[in-house]
Amino acid sequence: MSEYPQILGVYSLQLDAEIGTGGTQKRHENVTYWYARQTAPDTFEVQPLNTHHVPSGVRSTLSEIDFLKQYTPEPSYYRIHTVPALESLARKLRMGEEAFASGNLDEAERQFLKALMIDDKSVEANYGLGEVYSEQKDFRKLATVLNTLLGLDEAFSYVHRQRFNKFGISLRKNGHYDESIRYYKKSLEINESDENVYFNLARVYFDKGLSDNCITTLEKALHINPGFVEAQKFLKYCRAHSAA
Repeated sequence: MSEYPQILGVYSLQLDAEIGTGGTQKRHENVTYWYARQTAPDTFEVQPLNTHHVPSGVRSTLSEIDFLKQYTPEPSYYRIHTVPALESLARKLRMGEEAFASGNLDEAERQFLKALMIDDKSVEANYGLGEVYSEQKDFRKLATVLNTLLGLDEAFSYVHRQRFNKFGISLRKNGHYDESIRYYKKSLEINESDENVYFNLARVYFDKGLSDNCITTLEKALHINPGFVEAQKFLKYCRAHSAA
């Protein structure tokens, strides 16, 4: 098993800026705090901390020399602020998942919303809330969460593959076909060579009665992976059904 990524903790970045002009010009030190991980022997990743001291937002990749030259370790900040905040976030996510699993959708919604108060870009919290609204068939709230997820490329990464698949199935099974189509198409914008996403998109087209779209999408899945048995069987059924 790979030893990377390694969590390094919180680091600060100090930037000097000049404010004013002429005789009123002053130097101002601007310090920001970042969550750092080492992803390879000579590669580091930093992500800004939000006002609640948790990593949120766009991640940036740096070489070892640039990271060591620019960033300063802040172990006390990490211990006092970030660790407790991350533990609180994890606890709310866990409670939300437990409530959802037991069928208590109102409590699940409450916990996921509390998690989003700590990190409004939390992929796990947004997926959890999306599943709640999908089950409740609350189209307005679901659309809001879906728009948020569509703006988070990380939501479609391999790390969140299980949540990605679970949410997509929830959308389709609860009849949110248009939302499901948008969801899978966004995934294909990020990775257009995933045969499983094409297969799942084809299932949505089939359930919506769009047989031509379904067949075309299955053909794309098989073009990527000719040995995709489930897609072969589904395509054979769809062609026979379409010709009947």
